[in-house]
Amino acid sequence: MRSHLRHVLGGLAVVTALGACGTADPPAQSEQAEEPPLAQTSETPPPDAAPGTCWGMDVTPAVIETVTDRVMTQPAEVLDDGTVVADAVYKLETRQAIVRERRELWFETPCEDQLTPDFVASVQRALAARGHYRGTINGEMDAHTRRAIRRFQAPQGIDSSVLSLAAARKMGLVAVERSDAQ
Repeated sequence: MRSHLRHVLGGLAVVTALGACGTADPPAQSEQAEEPPLAQTSETPPPDAAPGTCWGMDVTPAVIETVTDRVMTQPAEVLDDGTVVADAVYKLETRQAIVRERRELWFETPCEDQLTPDFVASVQRALAARGHYRGTINGEMDAHTRRAIRRFQAPQGIDSSVLSLAAARKMGLVAVERSDAQ
């Protein structure tokens, strides 16, 4: 059990978030260990991505457990009248089993050029109004802002500190595209 828990917790640290457009300088080593940056470049967006769009990815690692099975190696010896002459013989076999498959979730994000200090300050104010952000409204995509983004998006199924376009729209920060059929 202890090794299983360590494996699962170690796997949770592997959760990554990637943005698929723009360029970004790699974060400082201490920042990298704390939270993934808002947008790392990725050369390959999802296969069906529209040109000029930006994407992030939330990767949830597989959960693997050690399972011990009791396997019969020799059946019980039973007489015709039902008397058990010899009990069945069993052995224990241990194996690894995937409890939950690895999951990759692509989501559209605001592009790097949209992430201006004014926009980030608006994100911080919107998150503060919803009770997710308690830091200074400074227009910087710092660790406090990224954690607040993660808290806001997690109930929507995106466990990432990369701001999704859907979350930005839900907060009223990005226009919602209208269909032409009215």
